[in-house]
Amino acid sequence: MPGTLYLIPTVLAEDTATQVLPPQVAERVAALSYFLVENARTARRFIKQVAPQHVIEELRISVIDKDSSEAQIQAALKLVLAGQDAGVISEAGCPGIADPGAELARAAHQLGIKVVPLVGPSSLLLALMASGMNGQSFAFHGYLPIDRSRRSAAIKQLERVALAQKQTQLFIETPYRNMQMLEDLLTQLTGTTRLCIAANLTAPNELVRTNTVAGWRKAGIPDIHKQPAVFLVGM
Repeated sequence: MPGTLYLIPTVLAEDTATQVLPPQVAERVAALSYFLVENARTARRFIKQVAPQHVIEELRISVIDKDSSEAQIQAALKLVLAGQDAGVISEAGCPGIADPGAELARAAHQLGIKVVPLVGPSSLLLALMASGMNGQSFAFHGYLPIDRSRRSAAIKQLERVALAQKQTQLFIETPYRNMQMLEDLLTQLTGTTRLCIAANLTAPNELVRTNTVAGWRKAGIPDIHKQPAVFLVGM
C-alpha cells in the first residue's frame, strides 16, 4: 500500500508556531522522517522548532520547488508510492496554495496516494477574512505582470471583473516592489473601488486595512516595503 502525503502548514511570521499551529502539526512532523520541501534551509529550521526531538541529519529531505521537473516530482514520490509517509513543507503558510506543493498533490492523486491537508495559517484566507470584502466569490491571481504597462492593464481588468461580478480579486507582489504596486493601484483604480492591504499577517506588526481608493489617496499608503503582503480589490 502507498504511504500518505501530508500537507504541513508552516508559520507566516517567525516565532509564532505556538500561536498559529494546532498541536497535530507538531505531532505529525515528529512522526515523519521524509519531507518534500520548497526550501531546505527554512524547512530544517521549522522542523527543529516544532519537533526538536528530530536529528535533522537523519531525516530525508528533498527539494521540490517551482523549477522542479515532472521527472523530479515523480522521483520524489517513489518512496511514498512504496509505502513511506511524507510531509510537504512550503516556505511559508499552507502547501499547495500559491505554492509548488500543488504539483506534488496533483501527482500523488494520479498515483493513488492519499493526500491529507493539515490545518494552519493561509495568508490569502486570513486577508480575505479580515478585509470585509466578498468571501463567497473571490479569485486569486498570484503575481501581476512586472512590466508597468501590462500591470496597469491587469489592474484595470481586475477592477472590471470585481465590479461586474461583485467578486473579490486577490494578488501578491514581490515584497521589494510593494510600494510601486501600491502607487499603480492608486493611479489605475477608480476612487470608489475598495482596496485592502494585508501585510505581516500573524506577526506583532500585522496590518490589515480596507479603504476606498479615494480614501487611500487622501490618508496616504502605509510603508510596507520588503514586507510580505496580500492585496485585495473589490466592492
